[in-house]
Amino acid sequence: MRVLLTGLGTYWGGSLAQALERLDDVEVIVGLDTEEPTVPLERTEFVRADTGYSILSRIVRATQVDTIIHSHLIVDTRNVSSRTLHEINVIGTMNLLAAAGATGSPVRKVIVKSSTLVYGSSYQNPTFFREEMQRARSPRTSVERSLVEVEDYLRDFAEDNPHVVVSLLRFSNVLGERLDTPLSKILRLPAVPEIFGFDPRLQFTHHEDVLGALLFCAQHDVPGIYNVAADGLIPWSEVCTILAKRRVALPPVGTNLFMAPFNRFGLVQLPRETLELLRYGRGVDNRRFKRAGFQYHYTSAGAVAAFAEALRLERSVGDAQPAYRYERDVENFFRHSPAVVRSGDA
Repeated sequence: MRVLLTGLGTYWGGSLAQALERLDDVEVIVGLDTEEPTVPLERTEFVRADTGYSILSRIVRATQVDTIIHSHLIVDTRNVSSRTLHEINVIGTMNLLAAAGATGSPVRKVIVKSSTLVYGSSYQNPTFFREEMQRARSPRTSVERSLVEVEDYLRDFAEDNPHVVVSLLRFSNVLGERLDTPLSKILRLPAVPEIFGFDPRLQFTHHEDVLGALLFCAQHDVPGIYNVAADGLIPWSEVCTILAKRRVALPPVGTNLFMAPFNRFGLVQLPRETLELLRYGRGVDNRRFKRAGFQYHYTSAGAVAAFAEALRLERSVGDAQPAYRYERDVENFFRHSPAVVRSGDA
């Protein structure tokens, strides 16, 4: 495979690039981002791009990649303006699909990492959303609107390019020891907020299963739309119990106004879509992806328990992970200099 990966400087882009480098059948990995990589990489080539990926068509033609993994759809709206969100999610995806569908394009597979945010959270929602079901209410937040728009473009692309395998993965709430999301942020607090009178049931996915799902689609032809979420719904109160956290109730009326001062000073940032999730919860049917052959390693409760264990270990031994700084000249030296003795040279 010759793979092009978006969002190389993000948690998911860097982790996925490291995983792809370990696969023998991956020949080339090209990573695009506005930011430099945050993890050490051996074979991945970094290309700096703008937020809209305007250079992507040239990269596809020059590298002859056959697989594109679009891992950089923004689903966390903390510290992101609506303009930046639209530029990255919508404009970036449009340019990506234009490059993949251009005349003579070598691309034969497109994998998009989306979110179950497309379903929203509402008292009118079913217990489990199947992939073909529509949300109960129109999108109310900028991130939900952008994800719905992205999926519309992706459906049109799949219809116009039947020779390309298009996989759209909607991931539920992800937990990981180094992953920073609104939910993981508040679960690290000494006291965890809840909305008075509500105990929503949530579905989680372990970060290893997220990477596994993306690699599964890269190595197999899995066209279509798939919910990616671990088995089981777990009440928010039980999540707090597993993590040994006490709860602090937020008022059910005027919750957004109550949280405004905390958001403004960066103490706790809970976007509107997260507050809606803490009120109504959300569950999705994961059977379609299982039938495609994917096997989860964690249940929802198991993902929460693994996160709790990671937090306990972090408190005990601290973060021993050394900081990595990308330096282009150093990377070029080790990869391309004839002075470096490579395996098999000596």
